[in-house]
Amino acid sequence: MELQEMGPVDYLCVEFPEGTLKGTAFPLLVDLVDRGTIRVLDILFIRHEHDGTVTELDAKEIELAGLGVFHGAASGILGGDDLREAAKVMTPGAAAVIIVYENAWAAPLAIQLRRNGAHVVAGGRIPVQSIIAALDETETVAATGGR
Repeated sequence: MELQEMGPVDYLCVEFPEGTLKGTAFPLLVDLVDRGTIRVLDILFIRHEHDGTVTELDAKEIELAGLGVFHGAASGILGGDDLREAAKVMTPGAAAVIIVYENAWAAPLAIQLRRNGAHVVAGGRIPVQSIIAALDETETVAATGGR
């Protein structure tokens, strides 16, 4: 596929504190792929060891977590620098998955915008916790009449 024919590309690094990697959420990821909502471009399973090193999970650990369908799904986008960056934000003993994915659902819009000469000049993500806090604050202000 040509890069000009792609939707926006995002990444996530999701940490699983020690002992919590159960794989129960990953069927939902597979469903997103199966429905064409996203396309996984690269995926990396890592562990931040207690000694500070970062290692990739082996095939057996990936399979036990119910992630075998993604084993070997690598494009080369993710590399050693990404492991080091992930280690900076991870808790020792935790595992993580780093996913680079195309928002395939947005590809037709993104393609047409590019054809029209448009380009993204800013973007971002608002954490759900921030939205909840803002709504709670709005409700509090409304309930107290702005006092």
